[in-house]
Amino acid sequence: MVEQMSPLGDAYVPGSHGNFADGTGVKISLPQPGSIVEATAWPGREAALAGAIERVTGLSLPHHPGGGVVTGDRSGFGIGPRKWLLTDAAEGLAETLRDALGIENGTVTDLSHGRTAIRLEGERAEWVLAKFFALDFSSDAFPVGSGRATMHHDILAQIQRTGPSRFNLYVFRTFARSFWRVLCHGAEEVGYEVR
Repeated sequence: MVEQMSPLGDAYVPGSHGNFADGTGVKISLPQPGSIVEATAWPGREAALAGAIERVTGLSLPHHPGGGVVTGDRSGFGIGPRKWLLTDAAEGLAETLRDALGIENGTVTDLSHGRTAIRLEGERAEWVLAKFFALDFSSDAFPVGSGRATMHHDILAQIQRTGPSRFNLYVFRTFARSFWRVLCHGAEEVGYEVR
């Protein structure tokens, strides 16, 4: 395994920050999955891709954008028609899935070195995210497992709710430091802890 340098550099400052006099509203961390993969089915081959994903990961994913699943160290959600974002704590998911899928059914792209995962969790997580994205983050509109592909200004963010008050955000590695700083700034008034 090749050790990666953090894209956050000196922006990563562990500890408590902002207004935490009444407690910490959110925690911000870097979960560092071993694999971040985008899988796309050719038209009419969605079932073949869904079957390959289930065989390789055990995830049974819905066939519509936004639907998703979180189980243990693996997760996945629809980011567009015939397209899913998958994560695994282990490395090598792209190669294994590519072999299981076959080129006649779709494509698999390893995004592990091009994306950074950021986790935001806590009782004020929905409120902090609503500052940046025009989405309804309530649990009724955005249930556990589901995800959205959206933008904050020019920064693409793929967001999955991975727990009742926990979200994983996937951003381009080159924008990670800038996005991290903005997210921390937005969490200052509720108090945040960097882990």
